[in-house]
Amino acid sequence: MKQGTAETRVMTKENFRQVMSLYRGRGGKLFLSAFWLVVKHSPAFVTPVVIANIINIVTDPSAHDMSEFWLNLGIGAFFVIQNVFSAWMFARTYSGLTRGVEMELRSSLIQKLQHLSIHFHTEAQSGRLLSKVMRDVENVEQMLNNFFSTSVSFLMSITVAVTVTAVKSPKVLWLYLFAVPVAGITVGAFRKSIRTSNRRFRREMEQTQAAVNEMLEMVPVTRAYGLNDLEAERITTMLAGVRDSGYRLDTTNTVFGAASWVVFQTFQIICLGFTGFLAYRRMISVGEVVLYQNYFGQIVTSVSGVVNLFPILARGMESVSSINEVLAADDLEHSGTVPAPVPLRGEVEFKNVTFRYQKNGPEVLKNFSLHVPAGMTVAFAGSSGAGKSTLLNLLVGFGQPEEGHILIDGIDLSELDLKSYRSQIAVVPQNTILFSGTLRENISYACPEASEKEVMDVIEKVGLSDVVEALPDGLESNLAEHGNNLSGGQRQRISIARALIRRPRLIIFDEATSALDSETEKVIQKATDSLMGECTVFMVAHRLSTIRDADLIVVVEAGRIAEMGTYEELMEKKGRFYRLNTAQFEGTAAGKTMPLKGEENEKD
Repeated sequence: MKQGTAETRVMTKENFRQVMSLYRGRGGKLFLSAFWLVVKHSPAFVTPVVIANIINIVTDPSAHDMSEFWLNLGIGAFFVIQNVFSAWMFARTYSGLTRGVEMELRSSLIQKLQHLSIHFHTEAQSGRLLSKVMRDVENVEQMLNNFFSTSVSFLMSITVAVTVTAVKSPKVLWLYLFAVPVAGITVGAFRKSIRTSNRRFRREMEQTQAAVNEMLEMVPVTRAYGLNDLEAERITTMLAGVRDSGYRLDTTNTVFGAASWVVFQTFQIICLGFTGFLAYRRMISVGEVVLYQNYFGQIVTSVSGVVNLFPILARGMESVSSINEVLAADDLEHSGTVPAPVPLRGEVEFKNVTFRYQKNGPEVLKNFSLHVPAGMTVAFAGSSGAGKSTLLNLLVGFGQPEEGHILIDGIDLSELDLKSYRSQIAVVPQNTILFSGTLRENISYACPEASEKEVMDVIEKVGLSDVVEALPDGLESNLAEHGNNLSGGQRQRISIARALIRRPRLIIFDEATSALDSETEKVIQKATDSLMGECTVFMVAHRLSTIRDADLIVVVEAGRIAEMGTYEELMEKKGRFYRLNTAQFEGTAAGKTMPLKGEENEKD
């Protein structure tokens, strides 16, 4: 327990330093914001003095004249009226500062997420990451706003009230000073339960947001299998968890707020009684009773504000911890510093490559070696889980071999600058990824400087002309989310067009024709055939008919090369490839799809 407490204390200090670093380089704006905040709140400090003076004037007119009355009234009116201007100036200075911090914090998260490894993104839920970028940053921004305004008001209230009271009546001063330690005791009594409730609520909210995000992605599948009610019940159960955690958090915060209010109202009544007794004994004036009561009321309000700020601070610090899970993550994508040759020739060599996804997990690739000359078309075949997609992922730089090397034009991929390398390659994944932009934007995403002719040429190559003509605004037509207003084959053709428009030196197809009908597949086949000799082509295919014209077919089993050769050579051998091809042909002839050993997505 003590060790956990120590770790929590260290984490809290680290989070505090992280928060303070957000203001680095913004000292001038922070000082200016504090100045306008003090001016904005100045009526609260001046008005009690004005009220006390006017009460003393009207209750003892013989000792005062009306000029004092009008002077105090004018001073009070001036400080009240200027509040509009000072509030506007404070909003301009401080809002600009905090919104800038908010933007930079989100930008830092986005930048870090873009540099974290594919393994990190595979393990993390996108809904939880979205919650960190949006909800947690908002919590931090609210914490900063509340902390700044509350702390400045608290310091000013204490300073003004203590100074005026010390000058006028030191006897009343001890009541003010006693309120501060009581505030600390009140916070200490609720600190642990508030922190625990905030942590539980934040985790429940993250998990539920991730689940809702997945549910929305899975709606077509859920509907197809008739699992609507079951899925709704699952999410409702999670929402009930959020409700219960929120209920406990709200109850704790409410009891905490009520307890602090009772404590400080009790002190205010004591202050009223004490100053009233002093006035009764003619030790202070009636106006001073009002003055001290007002100032003590401000102290009570300020201290209560600081006390009630604790739940907001706890929620904000919990969000800082959540954000730091990303900012402090060290699972960065490795990139070398050697610029890739321009242009890339496309020669690739796998040298004794061994790879596994988990440190103590099974070996997905085992001492894999293969040399591919520039301009060759290589197809990987084999059963699911054999390591085919893993080879392509390593070739893109989505991971590093545990042992061995991958050489690109003779340079170790681990030493290459990935940005310069990837600028000359293209990838067509099995799962098509489109965004909610125009058709033109989706095609030219990887090559925004492409000319109109280049766009139209690639559209013609992949057989998208009929799609363009059918859309209401042609190339400028907006696609639905994930391109859901198009067929699977149309989406896949757009993905292939996006790759081809880059004129890559090395192109990777991961079962790129899986969603195409036979006729469209032939069109795509012609487009890919035209690349042969111009660039190095790697492809994974379950449908073996698509790799017939490849220069080299490599059959992968259990992370090793089982056999390789041209289509004709492998068929003559009557080995593993022959059996796979024959089984698939017989399955097709029988009017059914015969996968190699499961034509599902690989997760090598």
